Amino acid sequence: MYQPIHPRSPLETMPTMYDLPSELVGESGLPDEFHCIQADLLSETCQPVGYSPEEILLASDLNLYYDPRHTQWYKRPDWYMVLGVPRASQQQELRLSYLIWQEGVTPFLIVELLSPGTEDDDLGQRLREVNQPPTKWEVYERILRVPYYVVYDRYENNLRAFEISANVYKPIPIVGQRFWMPSLGLGLGLWRGIYQGTEGLWLRWYDEAGWVPTLVEKAEAESRRAEVESQRAEFERKKAAFEYERAEFERERAEFERKKAEAERHKASKLAEYLISQGIDPDKLPI
Repeated sequence: MYQPIHPRSPLETMPTMYDLPSELVGESGLPDEFHCIQADLLSETCQPVGYSPEEILLASDLNLYYDPRHTQWYKRPDWYMVLGVPRASQQQELRLSYLIWQEGVTPFLIVELLSPGTEDDDLGQRLREVNQPPTKWEVYERILRVPYYVVYDRYENNLRAFEISANVYKPIPIVGQRFWMPSLGLGLGLWRGIYQGTEGLWLRWYDEAGWVPTLVEKAEAESRRAEVESQRAEFERKKAAFEYERAEFERERAEFERKKAEAERHKASKLAEYLISQGIDPDKLPI
């Protein structure tokens, strides 16, 4: 893990993000449509356990300056996550680049989306040229010791993941096109579906309950829940109306029976009075 510069070091002499280039015209490996959409999906579904959104930096194609001795050297990961750093809350605080000597925290995870022109560099298969900056693999593994490094090749639908162990990257077994990171309470896997109107196989976060939903999926789920709740409320309303009508019917039927019984009693009383007037004892009538 990269060790921050000692607090007594003269940081004021180091360049800030305003002093270093955040983009270079004509630079190779700049994002295409797939890179942009894939990065959005990773950011939208990334919800590590134990961290609030305000202390997580999720960056895509943001220059990563890693060496205080060579302040012009940088890498531009396709996507990376830094835990325990404040996320900008104001527009003027948004980072132009990420400077290790200024932030003091190494990325926890870096994702590279493989392109034919960057494959050797991404997978550590290119040797460092003399008097040239180190390769991505060297920076992530040997200099920064980034705990997790993920490479996704969409052309071959091939997901590879590595974890730092004894200061070198060791492959992580991929089972069912996914793997789990216990310290995050999350895993990464390949998901086939439609995101931002584009169908394909996407790298996406999942938790113990399944794929972490996107904002659209949350809205759709909430809409379905509201519709179910509305239908349930309508059912309960109709049920209550039916119960009221049934109770009203029972009340009217009971009232009818009461009046009928009252009429029968009145009729019997009149008959008894008539019989008595004729000298007949109503209680001694033959059955």
